[in-house]
Amino acid sequence: MSLTASPELDTPTATAFRLVESPLRPEDATRRHRQPAGEPWFTEIRAGQTLRIVDLEGNQAVDVIFYARHDATEHYCATTTLLRQGGIYLTTGSVLMSNLGRPLLTVVADTCGRHDTLGGACAAESNTVRYALQKKFMHSCRDNYLLALQQADVGLGKRDLVPNINFFMNVPVTEDGQLTFADGVSAPGKYVELRAETDVYMLVSNCPQLNNPCNAYNPTPVEFLVWG
Repeated sequence: MSLTASPELDTPTATAFRLVESPLRPEDATRRHRQPAGEPWFTEIRAGQTLRIVDLEGNQAVDVIFYARHDATEHYCATTTLLRQGGIYLTTGSVLMSNLGRPLLTVVADTCGRHDTLGGACAAESNTVRYALQKKFMHSCRDNYLLALQQADVGLGKRDLVPNINFFMNVPVTEDGQLTFADGVSAPGKYVELRAETDVYMLVSNCPQLNNPCNAYNPTPVEFLVWG
């Protein structure tokens, strides 16, 4: 059921909010996983399965990279995805494209409205540059990614990290092209749902960031559900 069809945002590169509820019921999910605040996760989603990411408490950024299961050198590509859809945010109907120009997943439902593709993942270096020297050793998404890949032991490593999606994160672009980290547009129970078009690996950092409003300065758990 469609909730709203909001008008285009102010910037010419924006994508309209397309809020659509899913007909799928949580009790019918074949897999449910609750991800603790600030922690990494690596898993597989098979072609035809539907994945739902739930923002349990609201305004929690979920940093995700997808890799093709058959050949992990093929991965989510922000540039190809944004060029195809003509906008910088993901919402219902967005197709996540690979670096080889193939669809990996399609957003089939979204009750949040839009998701960031430009803000990137926090790291020791960015925490130092953006905030303060003493923030260098804070827990970060990049560290989460490397830990999860090491534990997964599927042949992926540091060189395979690429620009990620920040589900539920609000990063407006100013008129002069600058990025701003703003209060979230999500809320408790909001979700985004994606259909896998091919077998994929999903690399997750449930963002531990404490220095900007992306997590409301308070990282919280999220939930993943899979149907099919």
